Amino acid sequence: MLKSMTGFGRCEQVTDQYKISVEMKAVNHRYLDLGIRMPKKFSRFENGVRTFLKEYVKRGKVDLFISFEDYTESEMCVRYNQRLAAEYVDCFKKMEEAFGIKNDMTVSALARLPEVLTMEQLPEDEERLWEILSGALKEAAENLVRSREVEGEHLRRDLLEKLEYMEGLVTFIEERSPAILKEYRARLEDKVKELLDGSAIDEGRIAAEVVIYADKICVDEETVRLRSHIDSTRKELMHGENVGRKLDFIAQEMNREANTILSKSSDPAISDQAIALKTEIEKIREQIQNIE
Repeated sequence: MLKSMTGFGRCEQVTDQYKISVEMKAVNHRYLDLGIRMPKKFSRFENGVRTFLKEYVKRGKVDLFISFEDYTESEMCVRYNQRLAAEYVDCFKKMEEAFGIKNDMTVSALARLPEVLTMEQLPEDEERLWEILSGALKEAAENLVRSREVEGEHLRRDLLEKLEYMEGLVTFIEERSPAILKEYRARLEDKVKELLDGSAIDEGRIAAEVVIYADKICVDEETVRLRSHIDSTRKELMHGENVGRKLDFIAQEMNREANTILSKSSDPAISDQAIALKTEIEKIREQIQNIE
């Protein structure tokens, strides 16, 4: 299905311990550009998040926002450094022997000495955190993709209508071109008759001039290629998977053909249609810039 590069996705995962919210906003971009804002404690998951998102998004600028709330009280534990306590006790014994003073060290006093007892926060369960985060990412990414697909369908319909209108313009140019030659021949014969004032007209010369003029204004190749590009664009729109870059290239080729038709034309009616073609192609190119 055709996808726009514009979209939005959100998800919130709540457990008895945590609340994780994920929001994704996407706009058009030439390549894939991921901007991630997350709590510092989730920085260890950044590479995993980027790899995860690449499965859902191929092109576009995607801004990802992750917020986190911890419902648990900070779980702390006491760490006892037995080796350091033993060194303290040994030092006190040496001081007692060296200075002949009473060693009045008690357990409570020993416990108050630096680094004998320390408070530490229990490590978090990384696997559990990633399980919750990846679940929120998955749902938010799927919502983002759905919104892009809805927008992509609107783009597809609009572009198909524009292609149909362009085909009408090309048909007018194809039907008008033979009439231009007839009108030119008629004008040429009238001018020659006026100049010769009743003398015989050299039909061969007239035919040769018409052939030269026809070669200058002939746009058959351009209209054939335009129809081919229109058909290719329509097929790619129906195919719909990551076709943005290819469609942009085809639109450039269509614009080149329209420019050639306009440069060759000396007929106001065809010039008007060629200008309308260029205008419509430019609209198509603007729309294509937002297709993944």
